[in-house]
Amino acid sequence: MEGDDFLPEGGKLPELKLDARQAQGFISFFRRLPQDARAVRLFDRRDYYTAHGENATFIARTYYHTMSALRQLGSSSDGLSSVSVSKAMFETIARSILLDRTDRTLELYEGSGSSWRLTKSGTPGNIGSFEDILFANNDMQDSPVIVALFPVFRESQLHVGLSFLDMTNRKLGLAEFPEDSRFTNVESALVALGCKECLLPADCDKSIDLHPLQEAITNCNILLTERKKSDFKSKDLVQDLGRIIRGSIEPVRDLLSQFDYTLGALGALLTYAELLADDTNYGNYTIEKYSLDHYMRLDSAAVRALNIAEGKTDINKNFSLFGLMNRTCTVGMGKRLLNRWLKQPLLDVNEINNRLDMVQAFIDDPELRQGLRQKLKRISDIDRLTHSLRRKSANLQPVVKLYQSCMQLSYMKSVLQQYDGQFSELIRTKFLDPLEELLSENRLGRFATLCETAIDLDQVENGEYRISPSYSSDLAVLKDELSVVEDHINNLHQHTAADLDLSVDKQLKLEKGPLGHVFRISKKEEQKVRKKLNSNYIIIETRKDGVKFSSPKLKRLGDQYQGLFSEYTSCQKKVVDEVVQVSDTFSEVFENVAALVSELDVLQSFADLATSCPVPYVRPDITASDEGDIILKGSRHPCLEAQDGVNFIPNDCTLVRGKSWFQIITGPNMGGKSTFIRQVGVNVLMAQVGSFVPCDQASISVRDCIFARVGAGDCQLRGVSTFMQEMLETASILKGASDKSLIIIDELGRGTSTYDGFGLAWAICEHLVEVTRAPTLFATHFHELTALAHKNVDEHRHVPDVGIANYHVGAHIDPSSRKLTMLYKVEPGACDQSFGIHVAEFANFPEAVVALAKSKAEELEDFSTTPNFPDDSNDEVGAKRKRVFSPDDVTRGAARARLFLDEFAALPLDEMDGSKTVEMFAKLRSDLQKDAADNPWLQQFF
Repeated sequence: MEGDDFLPEGGKLPELKLDARQAQGFISFFRRLPQDARAVRLFDRRDYYTAHGENATFIARTYYHTMSALRQLGSSSDGLSSVSVSKAMFETIARSILLDRTDRTLELYEGSGSSWRLTKSGTPGNIGSFEDILFANNDMQDSPVIVALFPVFRESQLHVGLSFLDMTNRKLGLAEFPEDSRFTNVESALVALGCKECLLPADCDKSIDLHPLQEAITNCNILLTERKKSDFKSKDLVQDLGRIIRGSIEPVRDLLSQFDYTLGALGALLTYAELLADDTNYGNYTIEKYSLDHYMRLDSAAVRALNIAEGKTDINKNFSLFGLMNRTCTVGMGKRLLNRWLKQPLLDVNEINNRLDMVQAFIDDPELRQGLRQKLKRISDIDRLTHSLRRKSANLQPVVKLYQSCMQLSYMKSVLQQYDGQFSELIRTKFLDPLEELLSENRLGRFATLCETAIDLDQVENGEYRISPSYSSDLAVLKDELSVVEDHINNLHQHTAADLDLSVDKQLKLEKGPLGHVFRISKKEEQKVRKKLNSNYIIIETRKDGVKFSSPKLKRLGDQYQGLFSEYTSCQKKVVDEVVQVSDTFSEVFENVAALVSELDVLQSFADLATSCPVPYVRPDITASDEGDIILKGSRHPCLEAQDGVNFIPNDCTLVRGKSWFQIITGPNMGGKSTFIRQVGVNVLMAQVGSFVPCDQASISVRDCIFARVGAGDCQLRGVSTFMQEMLETASILKGASDKSLIIIDELGRGTSTYDGFGLAWAICEHLVEVTRAPTLFATHFHELTALAHKNVDEHRHVPDVGIANYHVGAHIDPSSRKLTMLYKVEPGACDQSFGIHVAEFANFPEAVVALAKSKAEELEDFSTTPNFPDDSNDEVGAKRKRVFSPDDVTRGAARARLFLDEFAALPLDEMDGSKTVEMFAKLRSDLQKDAADNPWLQQFF
């Protein structure tokens, strides 16, 4: 991207207009500001903004893409790097820092010379003061959430107290749970809540290793903010909450009594967000207990693997599940709910089926769907309008827009009433009855009456938001007095025109502007009446477009009009404030309207997606997690099949308990393994969100979480190697998964040597089969893993078989030309060969390289198939040795290796000094070496 792409027209930045004295005063103020490496500070200079020091360099590099944007403020010895920023550029920077990035905060200062004050500050979790700028021309796609965490170690168990704050929806939540060393529960909660910022105590218990937690926070793209431990206090919490929570204090007291560690986290949130400092929060918040078990758990790796969230660089909206499924019509509200639903798939079979019933109703009745779409398009963002009523600067516009939106509800009600299909009872209980209640005389009926009597709705079409004069007796009196003065002024206009022998309006114009009421005539007319004009009237100004003049009488009437108009405006402002305040008392009603409308919007959006695809989606059959199987016939990847020019080949997936619950999938690169295993995860997720799925037929046993390890993205920038990242993600699976989960693993172990990688893959497979027992799709290049399907259960373990099955993606090699053709079909059975060199030929490798690769591969194949006779007297040094082992050696060896890993993992490393650690590790290694004496597979590691 060129540097000038972001510069204003002509490539010129706003000019930094400061003289030497002003510059020196500002520099001395700037140098006194407290250090904060995260804060981007901008200074409002009315027509433009400026940034200085490190911030100036950051803005020049990141947003202007050129250092030539920098200017020097002050003398060279004491100068300050500076950059000027236009209003449009300021909005771009604000949106980037608060909505896209998670490593900066934003501060805005107002003032002059050496006297400046902080007027607005924002973080990715608390964008409140910048909302007008951020969403002036954009939908609010996500409601940011701040989470505070308080980890503690009690009775040899790690616990976490979690509290969250959603300022858009004015909601607080509390949770408390035991945690493992990888913080898997915390990560899934951060994903589900849509967290943008996380507070942690700066001086946590030293016995807790916070590195995995910081890793999880970074993986989820969340701003980490450390706060003093003294902020995590629960003193006066009930009293403080009593002021901001809606309703009685008793339920709040009862709720808080259920928690031990979370109250400190909640106290830190209240302090950080300064909720008690803003009286518009009083009596407007709700508080709830948040349960980790209410929704399917997803970690950041699963969100990436299943392409759930929209990427900032997505060229095509269909690249992500959110982009594909977002067919919502309302402004912002539907998008935010869809965003939340995709990160909070349901676990309750009845809840899932209720959503599916609604989607089916919309699919079966296109008129119902289209009728609703038309009405939904006319509804504004009710959440944000309600939010803007609380602002000090609130005016009548949000009140009118709320009124107009609520007027659509009765039309929506009549559309829903026309439906008489098989789900009419569900539609009645879920939508029609609540609509009836909302539209009643006591609720929206009262709000509509207020708007119709208080606001001059006829003027709204002209873009004017005025109080109706009949609403206030004071306003009515002033309006009458203004009308009388206006009549006098009009009469004077007529009289003056007659006196000057000019036609009204055409030649003699009456204008109202900064100069008050004045007459204006053209220069040509002025020549005709100059004598009378000079003797009887007061000339105000002469310009090319004419002469403006007044008279003592017009001046007196104009002053009288201006005085009355100021009084009218002031009186109207008081009435507007009253109307806004009364409207704000309906906030709870508006919240219910927003929730109902958003849900309708997302459900009809699901129906629209299911019917508008080239191959329509089908309704999945849903069973509880402890029964049924996962069977997808003719399944497709929804995002991939939606790309232009893609002719997607569907595949069946049959995860059947006791038969094929654990599937090992082999086959060539680019053959479709990754796509296949991901599309199974995406189909399960879509079904539990309540959407139809891209299959010919689908039956899904509900999963409590989806764990995915597909494609290790390099994290060297964070000091994490590809292999380490792979191991960390796999550790999360081994610690967090249960038999009710779905596990998707792609190419595990390829980040290290072949033997290490294979050993790890084998041990992990055995653990998943015998301990975790979750349905698993394991795509691999290690063809030897397919032996798992045939291995005998170890006599020391009496574990019922979950069912291991081999599958492969089809590929065809032409016998004569040796050319490879991908078939993209998943078929039963193991793949009998590797296709790496054929794929290299696909990529047009030089012939010499391919020929050498083939000869080396043949040598190694020969090496691995030569029998090994240790006692053979003819054994020669350098003879080719067999390096493959019997399934029994591998099974026993892997079991012993896993025991070694379990024993090592159980060592209390945080309580041991270095020498003790080395001693214990040496003993474990020595025991393993002894046991390896009669196991050739284990011997290779020593």
